[in-house]
Amino acid sequence: MSNDESPVALPDFDLVANLLIEEGVLAVSPAELHGLLAGQLAAGARFDADTLLKVFQELMDVSALRSETTKLGLIELYQRTLAQYESDDFGFALLLPDDDQMLAQRAEALGSWCSGFLSGFGLHTKANTKLSQEASEGLQDLAQIAQIAADTDAESEEDEADLMEVQEYVRMAAMLMFNECNRVPESDAEAKPPTLH
Repeated sequence: MSNDESPVALPDFDLVANLLIEEGVLAVSPAELHGLLAGQLAAGARFDADTLLKVFQELMDVSALRSETTKLGLIELYQRTLAQYESDDFGFALLLPDDDQMLAQRAEALGSWCSGFLSGFGLHTKANTKLSQEASEGLQDLAQIAQIAADTDAESEEDEADLMEVQEYVRMAAMLMFNECNRVPESDAEAKPPTLH
């Protein structure tokens, strides 16, 4: 990706929500679905379009995706999420409700995203994957954040700032997992020295 391109943006949360509703999917939120996808990508999974749609069907517990718009929207979500992870500008984003939504709703969505991420990461992590202490602690923290609950009565600026801080931590933790699980092992990089003629 060249430096003059604008950062890749995720599809709108409400747009993804509408795609799910059109498919009759009510048990999985857009945040959880994106977390599942982000977790699988962070663990090193990559999918062609057909496999990707099958993965989404399993995640959403539907036998088939009826709408071509849904299929294209989900493929776009996958492509943009991967592009954000691979970008040098740390532009990775979480698919969460807009800031004008209730704090409790956004906190719940963040918890769902973390829960989805942990499930997706667990599905594709190889048994011999060695994570750094920082990444291991990040996973433990995500498990705690997945249990997040906001007081529905109180919404102070301090609560807002706290949620933003936690959201940023989750974003950085996801990028850390991706970087650890998707880099070329040094032994592979060193195994093929350039040949000089």
